[in-house]
Amino acid sequence: MIIVDDFSTDTSLTLVQELSRSDKRIKIIKLTRNSGAAVSRNKAIEAAVGRYIAFLDSDDIWFSNKIETQINFMRDNNIPFCFSAYEKISETGVPLGKVGVPFKVGYRQLLKTCVIGCLTAVYDTDHFGKVYMPQIRKRQDFGLWLKLLRHTDFAYGIQQVLAQYRVRTDSISANKASAASYTWKLYRDVEQLNLVESSYYFSHYAVRGVLRQKFPHLARRLGVLH
Repeated sequence: MIIVDDFSTDTSLTLVQELSRSDKRIKIIKLTRNSGAAVSRNKAIEAAVGRYIAFLDSDDIWFSNKIETQINFMRDNNIPFCFSAYEKISETGVPLGKVGVPFKVGYRQLLKTCVIGCLTAVYDTDHFGKVYMPQIRKRQDFGLWLKLLRHTDFAYGIQQVLAQYRVRTDSISANKASAASYTWKLYRDVEQLNLVESSYYFSHYAVRGVLRQKFPHLARRLGVLH
């Protein structure tokens, strides 16, 4: 377990240091200034020595069988990249509903909307080598999934809920606007899609987002919510 402390201001570092003294499998990387998710995750990837790489942010939760279930699935089916369904919870842990996933997704499909939750993704370095997240402030996990899908046909989804994603209520509308801006930036600057391609995929992203937010029941019927 590689824990990157992104210049936290609470007691997180002290807690992790105490845990690491009793369990040598825990490695701590302390950043000297707040650098964001892309830098933090890439530092962890760089330090990793295991075959499989997975991600967990500090406010989210893995179920106890999460890693075992995914690794067995990948080994049994010769799959280098997988993800799973997960549950959304409130800041206080109240369940907010399941987020289902497709059985598989390819590069062009994923460009339309990111169906891979970062807390559920696992990739195999024996197949890909170490692949890093693009250095953008947001949507860097989406960028990594697209990188990986350039080197394998599909990522495969496990229908079982294996994790919980904590939804924060602060600045939800601002976060959505920011996510949209970074999605466009990802299309143009990272994936280097031309204007027509970027507009095509962004239109899918925008319409699906509106359906999920304003008309969730219709979205489910249309398969926009998996």
